[in-house]
Amino acid sequence: MSLPNLLWALTALTYLGPGTAETVTQTPSVISMQEGKAVTLNCKYSTSATAYYLHWYKQSPSGEMIFLIYQDSYSTKNARQERYSVNFQRADSSISLKISDLKLEDSSVYFCALDE
Repeated sequence: MSLPNLLWALTALTYLGPGTAETVTQTPSVISMQEGKAVTLNCKYSTSATAYYLHWYKQSPSGEMIFLIYQDSYSTKNARQERYSVNFQRADSSISLKISDLKLEDSSVYFCALDE
């Protein structure tokens, strides 16, 4: 029996800090994956701050932003929450979100956000 494919559309966000533009770029822009599998969403960011937070959200069909997980810049361990985990690489200015055991309700638009 074939499992239905799930679809993700990713959008880049830009955080405008005091006097500077902080950027967040996500790749790839669309991912299709089967239920039960795992998927990794990638995010590159740029900031001049030494202390910051990186958040992952998904947008519900009603438009509500749902918080999933965050990583602070000073933590030595990668964050993990239920089926969500991150791989934070400060030296590369990147963070990826891994979603395990995909479910149909995971089909959504996902956002990576930077907060100083």
